[in-house]
Amino acid sequence: MGTYVVTGAASGMGEAVSARLIGDGHTVVGVDIAGSDVTADLSTSEGRSDAITQLLAKVDGPLDGAVVAAGMGPKQGRERTLVEVNVLGVTEILTALRPRLAAAGNAKVVVFGSNSTTSTPLVPRVAIRRLVDGDTEGAVRILQRRGPLSGPAAYAASKIAVARWARRQAVSDEWAGSGIRVNVIAPGPVMTPLLRSQLSSSTASQVRSFPVPIREFGTPEQLAEWVMTMLSPAADFMVGAVVTVDGGTEALLRPNSWPTRLPVRLLPRMAWTMYRAPKKGRVADYSDS
Repeated sequence: MGTYVVTGAASGMGEAVSARLIGDGHTVVGVDIAGSDVTADLSTSEGRSDAITQLLAKVDGPLDGAVVAAGMGPKQGRERTLVEVNVLGVTEILTALRPRLAAAGNAKVVVFGSNSTTSTPLVPRVAIRRLVDGDTEGAVRILQRRGPLSGPAAYAASKIAVARWARRQAVSDEWAGSGIRVNVIAPGPVMTPLLRSQLSSSTASQVRSFPVPIREFGTPEQLAEWVMTMLSPAADFMVGAVVTVDGGTEALLRPNSWPTRLPVRLLPRMAWTMYRAPKKGRVADYSDS
């Protein structure tokens, strides 16, 4: 049996993942703003530092995996809090846990993204770049110019940024080279407390009009099953993937956007990567043989 850290463990999908892990006999160290093993506010630097201190004290040996599910939904006027939780609450905690994950030799990390990354228009590219670089203040200034759209734009930007950060780290020597498999799950609308509150608010009609071809919302338990697969030996060869579980929305809106061909501008980078000296466990080139 293994030891896992789960953020956002007190409700929604994080709670469902924790229940599945515990039900299978694993040890879970949960993190949330209340009602969990580690109580911390991930929207502040002090809160994240406190969470990290507590986690490192509670996990004093190898860590078999981490599921980063804590997050905030879109809300105008709370853009700063949102990006702090959704971006730095992922990147800072995982960076601090990396040595513990590396010590396990075959750890799995699942980062919760969102299908908002591919279904939200008018998200400023420069804000995304700022967030990937950890510049939340600069990103928020840009996002707040969106006015009434600042909440959805900030949410989508935070999830795009965290997915890009995860994919870049996933293939690095520090992560993949240490045996850590990092992947992203991108849910669509799932019946969590957040979605229930939206359905009972003035935005209910907008939420219900969001296109979901399967014509039903997901459940936390369904997403937890996907996460369990991404933590299992079935994911040993899975690195840097984004798994979309959204009832078909992404395919409906972007049927021809993915898969896509490799842009010519990336050929120099590809050639450089192909001819690097291979390290232990690394494939030396991209050949199809």
